[in-house]
Amino acid sequence: MARVTVLMGSGSDLEIVKPCLQVLEQLEIDFEVFISSAHRTPQRTDKLIASALQAGAQVFICAAGMAAHLAGTVAARTCKPVIGLPIAGSTLNGLDALFSTAQMPAGFPVATVALNGARNAAWLAAQILALQDSAVEKRIQAARQEMAMSIENASQKLEAQFN
Repeated sequence: MARVTVLMGSGSDLEIVKPCLQVLEQLEIDFEVFISSAHRTPQRTDKLIASALQAGAQVFICAAGMAAHLAGTVAARTCKPVIGLPIAGSTLNGLDALFSTAQMPAGFPVATVALNGARNAAWLAAQILALQDSAVEKRIQAARQEMAMSIENASQKLEAQFN
């Protein structure tokens, strides 16, 4: 069962989304990933959402640029948490995607991460899953310890060189 469903509005979003998939893999969280556009393939998007829900998806991550209606489309069709990943790349440098993702009507929230914030989309999905899964929580804690050790090691090298 894929616990996280990742939807991208376009194949060109994959390079931005890859770090999200890598974090999910690192944390051993099952996921599935699809390309579907809220505007160009609305029927496909509806079918993917329904299929994911039937299969037990617990969190959706939706990556889209420009008008970025994908996350809102998903939020309108499920009560599961939806994380919007706005993609920069338009003539507005992604502000259009950020605003489209963050400015949802009452009752249809989308948790929104930073422009191109793929890693944090995965981390947030993991934290949501950790509410009910202590194994995921432990893997998050272990990864955070590794991050802290990385900073400590880098600082020790710097200190040894300059102090």
